[in-house]
Amino acid sequence: MSGLYESIDEFLNKCSESGDSAYSALRSLLERLENPETRIAARVFFARLQKKLHDDGASSQHCLQTYHFQIQDIYLQPDEGYQNRKKLTMMVIPSIFMPEDWSFTFFEGLNRHPDSIFKDRTVAELGCGNGWISIAIADKWLPSKVYGLDINPRAVKISWINLYLNAFDENGQPVFDQENKTLLDRVEFYESDLLSYCRDNHIELERIVGCIPQILNPNPDAMSKIITENASEEFLHSLSNYCALQGFVEDQFGLGLIARAVEEGIDIIKPMGIMIFNMGGRPGQGVCQRLFERRGLCVNKLWQTKILQASDTDISALVEIEKNNPHRFEFFMGLVGDQPICARTAWAFGKAGGRISHALSVYSCQLRHPNQVKKIFEFLKNGFHDISNSLDLSFEDDSVADEKIPFLAYLAGVLNDSSGFPYEPPIGSKRFRDLIAGFMRTYHHVPLSADNVAIFPSRATAIENALQLFSPRLAIVDEHLTRHLPRQWLTSLEIEDKKENKSATEGITVIEAPRQSDLMIELIKKLRPQVVVTGIAPFEAITSSAFEHLLRVTREIGSRLFIDISDQFELSSLPTSIGVLKYLARTPLPSHAAIVCGLLRNQVYTDLEVAFVISEEQTTFDALSRSVEILQGNTALTSQYYYGCLFHELLSFQLPDRRPPAEREAEDVKSRDMIGFSSSAISVLSQSELSVRETEKTSILHMDVDQIFLPTPTPVKAAIFESFARQNVTESECDVTPNLTQFVKNAYNFTVEHTAEVIYADFPLALFNKLVLCCIEEGGSLCIPAGSNGCYLSAAKFLNANIVSIPTQAELGFKLTEKQLSLVLESVNKPWVYISGPTINPTGLLYSNAEMKSLLTVCAKYGARVIIDTSFSGVEFNSKGWDGWNLDACLTGKPSFNVCLLGGLFFKIPSGGLAYGFLVLKQGFLANSFHCFLGLNKPHSTIRYTAKKLLELGEQKLDLTGVAQEQGIMLATRFNRLKETLEKCGWEVIEACGGVSMIAKPSTYLGKSIKLEKDGNTWEAKLSDTNIREAMLRATGLCINGPSWTGIPGYCRFTLALEDGDFDRALDCILKFKQLVK
Repeated sequence: MSGLYESIDEFLNKCSESGDSAYSALRSLLERLENPETRIAARVFFARLQKKLHDDGASSQHCLQTYHFQIQDIYLQPDEGYQNRKKLTMMVIPSIFMPEDWSFTFFEGLNRHPDSIFKDRTVAELGCGNGWISIAIADKWLPSKVYGLDINPRAVKISWINLYLNAFDENGQPVFDQENKTLLDRVEFYESDLLSYCRDNHIELERIVGCIPQILNPNPDAMSKIITENASEEFLHSLSNYCALQGFVEDQFGLGLIARAVEEGIDIIKPMGIMIFNMGGRPGQGVCQRLFERRGLCVNKLWQTKILQASDTDISALVEIEKNNPHRFEFFMGLVGDQPICARTAWAFGKAGGRISHALSVYSCQLRHPNQVKKIFEFLKNGFHDISNSLDLSFEDDSVADEKIPFLAYLAGVLNDSSGFPYEPPIGSKRFRDLIAGFMRTYHHVPLSADNVAIFPSRATAIENALQLFSPRLAIVDEHLTRHLPRQWLTSLEIEDKKENKSATEGITVIEAPRQSDLMIELIKKLRPQVVVTGIAPFEAITSSAFEHLLRVTREIGSRLFIDISDQFELSSLPTSIGVLKYLARTPLPSHAAIVCGLLRNQVYTDLEVAFVISEEQTTFDALSRSVEILQGNTALTSQYYYGCLFHELLSFQLPDRRPPAEREAEDVKSRDMIGFSSSAISVLSQSELSVRETEKTSILHMDVDQIFLPTPTPVKAAIFESFARQNVTESECDVTPNLTQFVKNAYNFTVEHTAEVIYADFPLALFNKLVLCCIEEGGSLCIPAGSNGCYLSAAKFLNANIVSIPTQAELGFKLTEKQLSLVLESVNKPWVYISGPTINPTGLLYSNAEMKSLLTVCAKYGARVIIDTSFSGVEFNSKGWDGWNLDACLTGKPSFNVCLLGGLFFKIPSGGLAYGFLVLKQGFLANSFHCFLGLNKPHSTIRYTAKKLLELGEQKLDLTGVAQEQGIMLATRFNRLKETLEKCGWEVIEACGGVSMIAKPSTYLGKSIKLEKDGNTWEAKLSDTNIREAMLRATGLCINGPSWTGIPGYCRFTLALEDGDFDRALDCILKFKQLVK
């Protein structure tokens, strides 16, 4: 060729010097092919070169050994391609993957697709080698573009040469297809580690095909070398046969590189795209298919055959895997063997000269829920790769996949898009209530709004709360709904109203009744109960007649009616007709009736429950929704997320407001006088400081909530997602108790013996309330120090416990002292003492070990039962000189002393607001009595799994240790900033040492007047203990706890653990309030 090689012989002599020389010579020719001015001459030169080698009778092997390259024709079927092309002319060199059975089988699998598979599509081939498959795809199916990708830079150069050899004929003239394009218009080759080129250049693909290594390199260090054109031929060729560890569970089968390719493919493939991979059957067909299925892909095996194991591939790495793994790889003796042998046997057989083979399959796969799966993997690659091995999106039942994959995508979005969990009101997430109301409007034509829907942790909780709210002397309850009610209610025979001031466990008698409406109605007429709780029998549920009959009878008698529709309610786009909802579609719900619905019927988690209550009578609705706040604290957020996602999926495709709201006619019928709320409930609902509800027109900053809104640490997000992403989690993997007992030992030196019992709940408040019921049952007095958590005090009042307040003093930081405790216990019968510590909520002060020992000594002296509440402890920041607790030492010498430990994991471990309550009952501490009060909502298995993971991280002092220290530093900084701002504005601040709250007294504000004008309305007041909270809320939108909550005259409570922006805005509100009062 003029200007480069004078003759073909000169070119061959150059190539014969070495493999590197041959590659250099070929690269020079490629430069001529790339230049349009020299392209024809270069292509003619290649034609003459091929002819000379053919005329000389040089075999392919001879060429490879002598000249370090070979030109071969790959014959395709006679009817291949629109040109009826019978062959492709391809060049190979020793340092790249050569066409063989492996790639031929792959192309045969591609051939089994219909012709439209690649037509006008954007395609990428992974591990293109010398590019023959990319070129063949372009030649046969006319895609819009094929990107041939290979990590071997020499392979890319040779692929370009082959592209030119086939895009131009032997005379150097372009070969056009029926669309008047050449292969140069359709194919490009690039050096790329899997799909990195496409990802970096934002190329969306519609088809991905791959034929890449699936055996670990027996010399792992070799894979760490830098890949360059100048690397050795041996190293570059090894890239075709071996892969390195990729950090996937599939590495143990040699499939880690395929796994990475699939996940990269999920990221850049279009939603309806298809991935096709060549898979060696050595790990077994089940392992190969699971690789795709657990990543949310539907798999179709296109083609399978047997091929001989390549002689240049060392399978000793598979032998090593079998040594430490029960899994056995599958090889066969020769091509006709039909009994599989393991890798070790195959290796020995091969060493002895035998020929071994393995299955080779071509798999086509497509994303099951493309947009959602993409979102899941987007989350995983954003710092959560470690949990990708736990992900399992393989489902035999499509209905399970249709439910769980969208939820995982939603959860991934929540965890990825938000730094922490948001504040959700005790009545339930506004989004969740909107979705329930929307479902009712759309599918059952019941015109409800979120203001008619209250969320409860479970159906049993909703029923028990309703009964405690009204405290009826007699209630009739459907026999299917009594399982979780307190046993005392079911065994009492006291159906006459004998006393006014009943406790939560006294005076309520529950009579079980059959669900059949005629029998239920007969009992109602005879016994005249004050409350009726029942479901509808299946054969009566479709029509509304049974429900209407119950409404009439209970109205006439004066009974409150709670109707349960859980068994009939379906989360489906074609839900079963429900008679109760048919009635509601045409008639408002009467004031004496409410609907209870437990959401239990999901496809994945039979034990994941949440419930909602519907009432259209505002006073009853408000009281019922407040009962959740008072008795349970809140409903687990993940449960609301899960069912909210199901409702969203059923509503997302519906056109909004397609039908006008239903016209309903209220029945003009007067009811007899109904039972009202219990006196203790009325007292709490009217006098206690409960949460402030936001409206669509208001935005409230909450400094009144015992929750953490700090950024959720990455390990916590990972544990939450993993708990849902996994399938078939064993009970032992969710057993928190061994880790929790060690946690309690490490934190407080409190030994949990094997005879002790550990009980769990979604929130510590629910456990506290069960203890209060035990105290009431025993006839005890609950002794609570002044300045304790207002939520706990309200709950005890609601349950009508006999509460004794223990005085505390401002100069001692409102801490309980030995002297004050002794003075109270001297005159109290059967005392139960509540102590919040080590961190006292709400003051943020700490009890030293010596102080705790003296308090416990006093309690032991008077035979008091003690509830030590550690729920608000774990974040201590101004704790110099405080050495923690040693409860074992404090309890030494008090063998019969009854102490229980109440706590939560959301402060001691930086859990980002994830709630988890626990109670340790020592032997003899009313364990049997405690279990008489059922209906406790225990954390779901996913939450238990998460808690266990976090406790294990805490034990290993990994990941969370640094986060905990950072959290402590942040809260210390916030305390100082808040203290400085408050003092600047005239508040007296009590120095806090830990926790997430502090108290301060608005000394300069009390007695001053404030006048606010908004939307044409005027609000004016003289500031005092009773209205300081309301004034600040009205004036600034900042919600704090007032003195009625803290139980300390004049002192308000502020919480610190807000989101960063909210905390800064809260400080601005405090400054703004000063200006307004001024």
